[in-house]
Amino acid sequence: MILAEKIIALRKRMGWSQEELAEKLDISRQSVSKWEVGATIPDLDKILKMSEIFGVSTDYLLKDEIEEAELSVGKDVPEGRIVSAEEADTFMKLSQEVSGKLALAVSLFILSPVVLLQMLAFAEGNAVLEDRASGLGIGVVLIFVAVGVAVCIFNGMKLDKFKFLESEQFSLQYGVEGIVEKRKSDFAGRFRTSVTTGVVFCIIGALPLLAAAAFSEEDLVLISCVNVVLVFVSIGVNFIVKAGVVQKSFDKLLQCEEYTSENKEVNRRLSYFPGSYWLIVTAFYLGYSFYTESFGRSWIIWPVAGVLFAAVYGILRGVAGRK
Repeated sequence: MILAEKIIALRKRMGWSQEELAEKLDISRQSVSKWEVGATIPDLDKILKMSEIFGVSTDYLLKDEIEEAELSVGKDVPEGRIVSAEEADTFMKLSQEVSGKLALAVSLFILSPVVLLQMLAFAEGNAVLEDRASGLGIGVVLIFVAVGVAVCIFNGMKLDKFKFLESEQFSLQYGVEGIVEKRKSDFAGRFRTSVTTGVVFCIIGALPLLAAAAFSEEDLVLISCVNVVLVFVSIGVNFIVKAGVVQKSFDKLLQCEEYTSENKEVNRRLSYFPGSYWLIVTAFYLGYSFYTESFGRSWIIWPVAGVLFAAVYGILRGVAGRK
């Protein structure tokens, strides 16, 4: 039985009309009607309320394979920290709220050198204009980075109280796992679409640069195409990061994928690495750029550092996992 059928069966078992059930849930009759025809799905708080008034578990309501109502009592609760339904719901909603903003911050980081590169391309051959272009362009880079960092810090702080989900062992309150699994299942199609769209944008963005490299040797054309690549990549990464933040909120609560007990221990051991690595890369980038005065070329440090980070971090995780 699906959720809609179970709501109908339970309502009739209690002898209630749609209006009576709606009154108990403090919603409109039309909302109940939409649930029962499968047009919409109840929010988490309504699922919890129906679990109480019908005397069944949330697992029974949300899991299609469970055909007989199971009372939400008598189940042993594992030891350790317990994440309540309210906490889980707050975390999932916050993750969705900040996902777009964090994705925007990453896009700003990627786009930060675009103005600098384009101004240097236009000013090539004129020493005075190149100096002015460098000064203004670097200023724009710093503004983009500063705004991106501010967005990351501000929105990251909203999730600080849920940091334990990434590193500590915990248990979900009975019935919450079914709710999270349901939301993850509902989000799966959107996640696949977003990741696919993001990858397509990244691939398409490289086409103008490949064409320019094949048919033109002018620096202005090549640099302009590099900027086109950055714009397309920023859009593609935006799609991927936005969907990824939401997807990871489900994985953290369900303690699956990279958030299993074993992976949490590995993450705890390597918690120092990402921050230290990117601080060193940033210091190297600024030092090299200012020393050589080649901001127009030093941006290549970032994609190289990104690939190197993935490789080194993967090796470290493998070593830590074996230990």
